[in-house]
Amino acid sequence: MRIDRIELFHVAMPLISPWRTAYGEDSVIESVLCRMSSGSVDAWGESCPLAAPCYSSEHAAGVLGTAARWMAPQVVGHDIRTGEELQQRISIFKGNPFAKAVLDCAWWNLHSKIENRSLHELLGARRDMVPVGDDFGVLDTVDELLGKISGAVERGFPRIKLKYRPGWDLPMLRRVRQAFPSAVFHIDCNSGYTIRDLDMFRQIDELQLAMIEQPLNYDDLVDHATLQRAIRTPVCLDESIASIRHVEKALELQSCQYVNIKPGRVGGLTNAVKIHDLCRAAGIPCWVGGMLESAVGAAQCVSLAMLDNFTYPADIFPSARYYAADLADQPIVLTDHHGVPSVKANQLMPEPHAERLRKMTVQSIVIPPS
Repeated sequence: MRIDRIELFHVAMPLISPWRTAYGEDSVIESVLCRMSSGSVDAWGESCPLAAPCYSSEHAAGVLGTAARWMAPQVVGHDIRTGEELQQRISIFKGNPFAKAVLDCAWWNLHSKIENRSLHELLGARRDMVPVGDDFGVLDTVDELLGKISGAVERGFPRIKLKYRPGWDLPMLRRVRQAFPSAVFHIDCNSGYTIRDLDMFRQIDELQLAMIEQPLNYDDLVDHATLQRAIRTPVCLDESIASIRHVEKALELQSCQYVNIKPGRVGGLTNAVKIHDLCRAAGIPCWVGGMLESAVGAAQCVSLAMLDNFTYPADIFPSARYYAADLADQPIVLTDHHGVPSVKANQLMPEPHAERLRKMTVQSIVIPPS
């Protein structure tokens, strides 16, 4: 299909309450959306790198500029038949996976719309429902956290993820495990520690977690391999998996036992599917992570999560958990599937609500054919 027009939007979406992690606090989620057109048909994609270069080296304003100045001109005006062709056209540009992802995800949604086939089917999925977990950031008190966990356990979430950082670590985790001895937990360190913290991670072994997500540096594979050999708890890589090559090296080094895949972080849905397939062949289970996207981006994650090697419950949240009004016209909602909170694949992908998009847009750029 020929790509006739691309429009990019840098948006700022206020959260109901701040989201705290090892790298900081966000009260507003900054994201980038792409409207891609072919003839009379257009579709949307989203990539959510956040406001500051703290989760990764990219940030929303930079992604907008990079995608608009360098990458979109390589796509608009061209006939692009596959996601691989799109990736090849922008492969000259080093790194910048979030900038590449906003174009790649929009292309897949446009392809889905033109083909009149659901996105999850085009990606190769054979199911349309997956379980999700619940997540809690750093809170003011452990007692507050325990109350929220109690609610998640009562609602039947199959696993619970806890943000973990210096000052909100072992004492918190021990109280949680004491209060909920049989619940499935894992922690997300967001690169907050180093290999010098090995003794602490060995103590975590006693607490029987499902995994430790991204404990060490955001671009490290070697120290994670050392850590994984030294502890029983599975290591999961998130930030360290920013490309297909990264996962190939992680598998070679045996740096982890799980991989979290986020379309934005790996350069889009095309690369996410390839990484899923590499991990499946290596016997490494995957799960889909989230970046607090609007329902536009979250629906992309839902479709991806339907692939068969995504066996750990996904990080996909109901829109009402974080946003008073989602940017999209069709919010993400959870379904009770045999007593387990789950999400169902979309047949029609959500698109931004025009008035909310206008109010939340920081900057927009149109890239016409040259």
